[in-house]
Amino acid sequence: MRWRPWLRAFHRDIGYLAVGLTFVYALSGLAVNHIGDWDPNFDNYETTHELAIELPEGDNAIAETVLKELEIVEEPVEIYPSDVDETAVLLEHRQLYIRRAENGPVAVIESGQKPRFMLRVSNWLHLNRGKKAWTYIADGYAVFLLFLATSGVFMLPGKKGLRGRGWVFVALGVAIPVLYVTLSGGP
Repeated sequence: MRWRPWLRAFHRDIGYLAVGLTFVYALSGLAVNHIGDWDPNFDNYETTHELAIELPEGDNAIAETVLKELEIVEEPVEIYPSDVDETAVLLEHRQLYIRRAENGPVAVIESGQKPRFMLRVSNWLHLNRGKKAWTYIADGYAVFLLFLATSGVFMLPGKKGLRGRGWVFVALGVAIPVLYVTLSGGP
């Protein structure tokens, strides 16, 4: 019985199964590796609205008027005067800063965060925020990766396989983390 065709078939099928998870972990890994340069979970934004309205007296009344004008139905978490001519309205995931003007439109500066569609979910999974059930899926994926790496080493016979140039690439793959840990001083 020839075992390499069976190995290639298992390698292929498990490889197909691992593709989706590999995309999730690869995208998240790239994003989280550069967390010092940007926020991989949220896109920060700031928008200025100019409203041609008269503001009533009192911070609560001002907030109610502006929220109605901007068609925001969300209940404020907090309302307070943030400056002499400014009222701050804190909402769940954004803030409004309402600047009163004697003449001209009312300026409302809206700032907040919008979740990055695919990256936020990928990071949530990658960092195992999904808890117990996701741990089993992640462990299964790790086993698949170990199988793919091990079976890949034995798929080709001869000079293109492990006995030929394959061992050089395996040695280089092992040397990269070993050298990095050694040269960087390790943990």
